Amino acid sequence: MALVTLTTDFGTRDGYVGAMKGVILSMAPQAQVVDLTHDIPRHDVAAAAFALAQAAPFFPDGTIHVAVVDPGVGGTRAAVAIDAGAHRFVGPDNGLFSLVAPAPLRVHAITAPAFRRDRMAATFHGRDLFAVAAGRLAAGAGIEEAGPAVSLTGVLALPRTGPVPTTGRWATVVHVDLFGNLITDAGAEELPAGARLRVGGRVIDRLSTTFESVGRGELVAYVGSGNTLEIGVREGSAAEVLRVGRGAIVRIEE
Repeated sequence: MALVTLTTDFGTRDGYVGAMKGVILSMAPQAQVVDLTHDIPRHDVAAAAFALAQAAPFFPDGTIHVAVVDPGVGGTRAAVAIDAGAHRFVGPDNGLFSLVAPAPLRVHAITAPAFRRDRMAATFHGRDLFAVAAGRLAAGAGIEEAGPAVSLTGVLALPRTGPVPTTGRWATVVHVDLFGNLITDAGAEELPAGARLRVGGRVIDRLSTTFESVGRGELVAYVGSGNTLEIGVREGSAAEVLRVGRGAIVRIEE
C-alpha cells in the first residue's frame, strides 16, 4: 500500500486539500494519504522546506511526499518528481526540496500527459498536476515516466535581518516555530564547550539541556530535537522577547 503525504499552505477551510486527496485516491484507491501540514504561512517556501526536512525523514521508506507552496504557480518554474533514495518528492522546483533532498538520485520534469489532467487550471497545479503525478507514482508508475531527467535548480535563500559578522562564529535563525522558539542552522558539533550567545541585544551565557534549566520567562539556549542550536523562553516566546525572527544572526562566543 502506497503512503502519500501532503504539505501545503492551503489551510483546511476550503476544499483544495480535499480535491487533491480525491485525485490521488481515484488513481490509487489503496493509497494512504497523510496530512503532514496545511498550516504553512501563505507563500512561505522556506517554512515549507523546513517542515518537510523536520517530518519527511521519519516516514517509512517508499513514501511519496507532495508539497505545494507555490507562489509562482503557472509560471516558468518547473514541476518535478524527485527520487531521493528512500523517499520520493513531488512539487514545484522553487526551493521546497532543497533541505530534505539536497542531493537527489534523480529528478524528472513532470511533462508526460499521463501525469497531469487533460484540462489543467493554471492556478491549481496542486490538484491538476502534482496530485495526478503522486497518484501515478502511488499506483506503481516509475518516476522516469513523468518526463525527462533534469537538474534540481530551486534553491532556498533566507534573508538576514542583521549584519553578518566578519569574524568569529555565528548562526542564522532559519525557522520560528509556533512557540516562538528560534531554530538555527548551527549543528550541535559547531557549538564550543561553554558557548556564550548574543542575539537581539541580549546575552545567553550558557547552553542548557531543558527549559527547566532556567526560571520562568528567562531566555534559554539548547540543542533541539533537530540537533541544532535553538533559543527559547521558558513558558514564553523568544521571538517576542528578542523581537527577532527568521534571518536573525546569533553570535557564538567561547
